[in-house]
Amino acid sequence: MNAPLQKSPFLPLTVLLLGLSCMITTAPPEALAKATAKSRDHDHLNYFESALNSLTTPPLKSNNHSSTGQEKPLLAGGFDDDCSVWSKACSDEILRIAGKSDFSKWIKSVRRRIHENPELAFEEHETSRLVRRELDELDIGYRFPLAKTGIRAIVGTGEPPFVAIRADMDALPIQESVEWEHKSKNAGKMHACGHDAHVAMLVGAARILKARENRLKGTVILLFQPAEEAGNGAKRMIEEGALENVEAIFAMHVSHLLPTSVIGSRSGPLLAGCGFFKAVISDGNFHHSGDLVLAASAAVISLQGIVSRESNPLDSQVVSVTFMDSGDDPNASPKRVVFGGTLRAFSNASFQQLLKRIEEVIVAQAKVYKCSATVDFFKNSDSIYPPMVNDELMYEHLKKVSTDLVGPTSFQVVEPVMGAEDFSFYSEVIPAAFFYIGIKNESLGSVHSAHSPHFMIDEDALAVGAATHAAIAERYLNERSVSINGLHQGQ
Repeated sequence: MNAPLQKSPFLPLTVLLLGLSCMITTAPPEALAKATAKSRDHDHLNYFESALNSLTTPPLKSNNHSSTGQEKPLLAGGFDDDCSVWSKACSDEILRIAGKSDFSKWIKSVRRRIHENPELAFEEHETSRLVRRELDELDIGYRFPLAKTGIRAIVGTGEPPFVAIRADMDALPIQESVEWEHKSKNAGKMHACGHDAHVAMLVGAARILKARENRLKGTVILLFQPAEEAGNGAKRMIEEGALENVEAIFAMHVSHLLPTSVIGSRSGPLLAGCGFFKAVISDGNFHHSGDLVLAASAAVISLQGIVSRESNPLDSQVVSVTFMDSGDDPNASPKRVVFGGTLRAFSNASFQQLLKRIEEVIVAQAKVYKCSATVDFFKNSDSIYPPMVNDELMYEHLKKVSTDLVGPTSFQVVEPVMGAEDFSFYSEVIPAAFFYIGIKNESLGSVHSAHSPHFMIDEDALAVGAATHAAIAERYLNERSVSINGLHQGQ
């Protein structure tokens, strides 16, 4: 038996030096980096205390952004960059999470469940319930309901800055013609515009952001919005507080014109403002009224000159008459003639000018034929959409993030189109950017335009879309935080 050791007064110092020696010789570089970072954050701890703490204290888990000096847990795969200074490695890590086979399988299942059960505007009860179930499983808090079925979910610190990402949830009154395992089970209803994919990608982004929540330098608001196709759900969401504290917002739409997973957008006007009108020609108070059909026909012809003769040819606009009704009695003069159509423009100024001139032309032409006219633009029925104009800085941000994430060859500057989107209502309140993700895959038959009964998507785009959403939001908060802190330090 060995003789017992005598307690030495130098034993505590010996233990300390041995511990330091073990750390220096056996600890991995990451531990040293963490210990060094932690010692900078806590001036009252010396290097030795910090080093010993790195050996004895496990990483702390937090649902929110870690406080100063708190150890940051590793993500799956051992990624240990807190992305305080954004690098390509941060983008690659987000894409790596989205690229895992279990993530891909899960996000496709979310989309398919929604696709099987399409719901029209303000009726998205099951879709909303599915989203809330997924958020509950991710331990993400949310506010519900907004605009009947909408959801406002929160990931991050709960503190400024706030950035939002939006997905629309409603389907269309179309009978699906695509024969596949997950075809719509609701007769006469179909996700023919890709909103099922939009919801799945935003839920996917929520999952990625939750996994990286301790790295978020602010708060991400996830908006699941009803009634984009009809009812202007965006306006209702805004009225009920969806944009509270939010300083910027982004949204994505699938596109059959871009190859799978290619991102597309542009600065400035992207989608047109859209409105509708209905004119009624009648005999009015004239003692001898003219021919109502002739008066209406003259008005229709004169409307064509608004765009062709009055507008800037470089400022695309549309005035199109799409219906006329004078009754069906071939042996009698009609008591009134009704006609109407649509108008489109890429700026609010041009749009307002079209509204003004359409009414002036119709009323004046009716008087020429001793008739009277009224024009209704349905301003109180949520049928007018303002133009979608991308904020230049927000566009540059999404372009930078997308290029870093998917590569410069997978980002395209696209042309404006005359379609309309109620996301434009958000853009009138705060800086916004709208962009596309490609789903075109000829081998799968994913080539049909939105609102077609044959519309389908290449689901390989879902994971990339989720990663793009997540990267846009996280990097926005990162760079805004740096900007805000720099401003405060300079004051």
